[in-house]
Amino acid sequence: MSIDRSLSILVVIPTLNERAHIDSVVDTLALDWPQQHRVRIVVADGGSTDGTVERVHELAQSRPWLSLLPNPQRVQSAAVNLAARVEGKAADVLVRCDAHAEYPAGFVRRLVDTLERTDADAVVVPMDSGGSNCLQRAVAWVSDTPLGSGGSAHRGGRRSGFIDHGHHAAFRMESFRRAGGYDESFTHNEDAELDCRQRALGSRIYLDADIRIGYSPRDTLRGLWRQYFNYGRGRSRTVRRHPSSLRLRQLAVPGYVGSCIVAVLLSLWWPLLLLWPGIYLASLVGVSLQLVLRRRSVCALLAGPAAAAMHWSWALGFFSGWVTVRERRWTPAMAPSMEPTLAEGRKG
Repeated sequence: MSIDRSLSILVVIPTLNERAHIDSVVDTLALDWPQQHRVRIVVADGGSTDGTVERVHELAQSRPWLSLLPNPQRVQSAAVNLAARVEGKAADVLVRCDAHAEYPAGFVRRLVDTLERTDADAVVVPMDSGGSNCLQRAVAWVSDTPLGSGGSAHRGGRRSGFIDHGHHAAFRMESFRRAGGYDESFTHNEDAELDCRQRALGSRIYLDADIRIGYSPRDTLRGLWRQYFNYGRGRSRTVRRHPSSLRLRQLAVPGYVGSCIVAVLLSLWWPLLLLWPGIYLASLVGVSLQLVLRRRSVCALLAGPAAAAMHWSWALGFFSGWVTVRERRWTPAMAPSMEPTLAEGRKG
């Protein structure tokens, strides 16, 4: 149903060593938020050692709507769930934010407006990648191509509408609770897994392409590899829990990587099979050169290696998860309780 009353809005920012960014994200989120609603920002910290905790306490002295919540499990999925249980018992809307992202002024207000206008149960937003070094820019540029994102709507998408999955921004708390919140055993892909449960329970997810956030990719190939390996591993769990969630563009990555490995092995007997991975290498070179011309930057030469790192690590993570992690198909009866434990109740 549409929003026609004063709401309680809980904004959750999971953090772990985000001292360099916490001031900016807190104050940006507080700009031009909905005055008719009650807004609270909770920083759920996973044990920072860089001064993040101390800085949040300092900020809270002049910002009564800001508070800190320790997150002993450290991971983001647990942070949002904990805040929803302890601080969001009376909340109508839950907004999830990342400390290292860049948000436009009025972000919270615009999300609430979109929930009202569309009658959606959740609002997701596109991410516009950027960065300060060559690799980050190359990752951002290749992510906006079919080779980099496979046409994913929330990776730089420009068309608003109801979709299956996107970068999480706002939920009606009722929908979040009904689905059981995030699965805290997921360190990656927890958002897509939750979206599967929300849709299975009748919730609708709306991508607002006019509300955009900035995101900085990993600044080393090693970090990029580790990130996408974990994404692939998480996705392998999601598709076994929710088989209907697998999309052709996602199956294409492990399928092509696997076939390239087989082709190289069999090329000892049939050398022509090397043409198959050769097509892939040619595509990487082609997209790099195309981006060099379009962006007028030699940094784009790293687009091919970046895309290769993303593809291969994602695929190997997918295979690893499939082999090493057992899963069973999800049913609505498996949704966990969102009620606080006795210890959490005392904290709240």
